[in-house]
Amino acid sequence: MSTLANQLVVAEREELARGIRLLLAKPLITERADGPSFDIVRRRKEPLAKWFDYACGWSLVVESRRGYARLVKVRSADVSRPARRQRAGKAPFDRRRYVLLCVVAAELLSVPVTTIGLLADRVVQATAADSALPSFDTVSKLERTAFADVVRLLESYGALLAVDGVTESFVDSADAKVLYRVDATLLMRLPAAPIGASRLSVPAEEVPVRFERLLAGLARERRYGGVPATDTDGGEPVAVSETQRNLWLRHSVLRRLFDDPVLYREDLTEDELAYTSSPTGRQILRRSVDQAGFLLEERAEGFLLIDPDALATDARFPDDASTARVAALLLLERIHDIPGGATPEQLGSLGSELLRRFPRWAKAYQSSDGARRLADDAVAVLCDFGLARRLGERTVVRPAAFRYRVVEAMTTATDDSAGTEGSFTEGGL
Repeated sequence: MSTLANQLVVAEREELARGIRLLLAKPLITERADGPSFDIVRRRKEPLAKWFDYACGWSLVVESRRGYARLVKVRSADVSRPARRQRAGKAPFDRRRYVLLCVVAAELLSVPVTTIGLLADRVVQATAADSALPSFDTVSKLERTAFADVVRLLESYGALLAVDGVTESFVDSADAKVLYRVDATLLMRLPAAPIGASRLSVPAEEVPVRFERLLAGLARERRYGGVPATDTDGGEPVAVSETQRNLWLRHSVLRRLFDDPVLYREDLTEDELAYTSSPTGRQILRRSVDQAGFLLEERAEGFLLIDPDALATDARFPDDASTARVAALLLLERIHDIPGGATPEQLGSLGSELLRRFPRWAKAYQSSDGARRLADDAVAVLCDFGLARRLGERTVVRPAAFRYRVVEAMTTATDDSAGTEGSFTEGGL
């Protein structure tokens, strides 16, 4: 009986750790799209909710009957993780698609079922009635393509289900017939901001000037104190207790540790750095990492989590499925060898060199400005993964980049054998 009890405890602990990593990679898990993962989250929803609340201050909502689990990951705006088009290339959403996403989501809240034509007509009417929005024109193929990208994104979330027809058909013809079922409850769960945008009532003409401040206002969490009494600019700051301060330090450090590829000490505030160095902070950090099933690498420069099962990431590096990521790996060594970092001109030259060396590769970049775009996209990848950063106009590598640095090693030949040449990855952060 004791052995069986121990096995059950081990199984529960392993399943909890797996559920944590699954939710870190996919904050929205639906039964329709990923039944096995949803079953794990549904079975362990209470300990999962407690862990995320304690470690990161994030709430977990599991709707068993409706078939979805939503981890509400509250953080400041991160432009490195945009919404992406659900087609080849996975290009990020542009401003037009974000505008359409907001309008489409608002129009879907009032209808349980709709067609793509009716939905497009509602968006036409909504944009025409609001002077702050550019009108939506279904005659334009570019507009229909952007609209289809928005609809397909909502389909990928499970907020829309195509009952009959295919969304992509709308790109070729505005008369396409596609029938959808709308999950308004799930649609309302998509925003992760603690404060609804409707509560920040600001005249439209003032939004561009105050945009950054308004965006920060959406992410304010009252549980940590220090939040103005009103939702915009007025009001006196609320006093912060020692308990609230410690709670914020724990959550701010662990949010970044579990959500970013690498956490550098130099990127932490003095208070956050002191927290990670304190006995209590180190104990909580290590215990949380262990409970989530990660391995912790702690170096002089910072922290890195390793997932033995590769469950907890939504993006990989290296990754030969992406042209920009292949280029990033190829450029990494070259950038490292440039004293003081690479200038835009040097990066463009490196991009040109890659395109000359591999003329049949990177077809999307075979144009007059292709070398520059390839270098820019590769650098963006390196920055997103914490392997490089921009200092002024220069791009410099960061300590974690040493993981991918190739160093040639020569084995001395003996009388009986020829010399062999190999390479290894130098162990940095």
